[in-house]
Amino acid sequence: MSARSGCEAKKDIFLPEPATIIRTEQMTAQERFFELKLDSGRSLNHMPGQFVEVTVPGIGEAPFGISSSPTRGSNIELTVRNVGNVTNALHGLKAGQKVGIRGPLGKPWPVDSDMKGKDVLFIAGGIGLVPVRPAINYVFDKRKDYGKVTILFGAKTPGDRLFTDELQAWGARKDATFLETVDKCCDGWTGCVGVITTLFPKITIDPANTIIVMCGPPVMFKFAIMGLHDMKVPDKNIFISLERRMKCGVGKCGHCQVNGVYVCKDGPVFRYSDVVDLREAI
Repeated sequence: MSARSGCEAKKDIFLPEPATIIRTEQMTAQERFFELKLDSGRSLNHMPGQFVEVTVPGIGEAPFGISSSPTRGSNIELTVRNVGNVTNALHGLKAGQKVGIRGPLGKPWPVDSDMKGKDVLFIAGGIGLVPVRPAINYVFDKRKDYGKVTILFGAKTPGDRLFTDELQAWGARKDATFLETVDKCCDGWTGCVGVITTLFPKITIDPANTIIVMCGPPVMFKFAIMGLHDMKVPDKNIFISLERRMKCGVGKCGHCQVNGVYVCKDGPVFRYSDVVDLREAI
C-alpha cells in the first residue's frame, strides 16, 4: 500500500458523513425524535453512551447523545431538545432531508466490562434518559449477561416523559423492576409524584454488586449521589454521563475541558470516583 493510499484510508475526524433522515416524531413540547441512516449504508458501530456531531448544512454543528442500541439495527436514533440555532433548524427537517454525521465519539457505558455479570441500577432524569436508553436496551438484548436490573426514571411532568411506549414495556417485564415519578402532577396521572430520590426507598440493591448508570440534570446528580452513598454504594460502582459543555467532540476546542479533563474525549461517561473532585462539571 502506498503512503498516499494509507493516508486516504484514514478517517478525517473533522469530516461529516452524509446521512438521511428516515423518520421523525415529536415526543414532547421540546424534544423531537430522529431516525437516520448513513448514506454509505454502513453501520455507525457505536456503543451505548457514545455521541455524534450532527451538521445541519448552512447552520452549524452540535453534539447529541445516541439514543439507540447497536443491538437493534444499523440506523442511528437521536432525541433532540430545541434549545438553539442548530437544534431549531434540526427540528424543522423532515424525512428524506440530509444532515452530516461525525462519530461515534466519546467513551461509552461499560456494558461489556464493569456491568457484565453484575446487578445494574439505571437512574435517568428528564432528557438524561436519552444516553441511558441504549444501555438499557443493550442489557435487555443480552439479558443473561447481567444480574438484577432496576430502572428509575423521573420527569418534570407527565407531558415531559420520553419513549412512553417503552416505559410501559419496561414496567411490564418480569425480569426487571421499573419505577417512575414526576415532579408535578396533572389530571389523569396516577403514578408517583416527587423527585427521583423519592423512589430510592422503594428498591433494594446489593451495593457491592450493583453498577449504577446515571444521567440527568446537575441537581439530580447531587441528591442521587447522596442517596446512593446512604445506600453504601461505593463511588467506583457509579458511572455518570456528563454530556454538557461539549462542542467539537474531539478535544481540540477546549470548550469542555475541566481541570485538564476533556468531557468529549475522556467521557462523556465517567466513573464517579475518577471525577468526584470535578464539582463544576457535575
